[in-house]
Amino acid sequence: MSDYTKEELYNLIKKSPQEFNKWKKNQEDIDLSESDFSYLTLENVDFSGVGLNASSFADSHLSLINFSGSDLTSVEFTRATVLESDFTEALLNGAEYSYATIHYCNFTDADVAGGVFLESDLTNSDFAGAYNLNACRFDEETIWPEPDMLPEDFDSTYSDDLSSLKDDDEDASASDY
Repeated sequence: MSDYTKEELYNLIKKSPQEFNKWKKNQEDIDLSESDFSYLTLENVDFSGVGLNASSFADSHLSLINFSGSDLTSVEFTRATVLESDFTEALLNGAEYSYATIHYCNFTDADVAGGVFLESDLTNSDFAGAYNLNACRFDEETIWPEPDMLPEDFDSTYSDDLSSLKDDDEDASASDY
């Protein structure tokens, strides 16, 4: 098969994920960064090892997607439904999951630093082996999986206590700086 443009690959994924998966097996360094997969329903797509940074899956319905080893830096999953998908060893720095439903997904050895999980439902997803979950933002509406599916050092209790941000030197004034 010949080389595809990014637009041709996008259309192939939309119309025939099986054909994309077959083509992908003999490829290296597939770059689909900044692609817009918003509002799509995708099932059984093999995005493993694919560069998808700054892409959008907002408002999409994704099931049985293999994102293992993919670069998903700054990817948007806002309001998406993601079911039974594999994020093993994926780079998810700064990914946006607000208002998303992420069920039965595997995040083993995934780097989720800077992820935003506002009002996300993460029921039954496995974050136990994920890295940098403590460097994510979430709120009291975030639904986390059971504690055994979270890193041991992760506290899923939301706190809006800003006292830790207070200046220790109460007497310091602007003129001191």
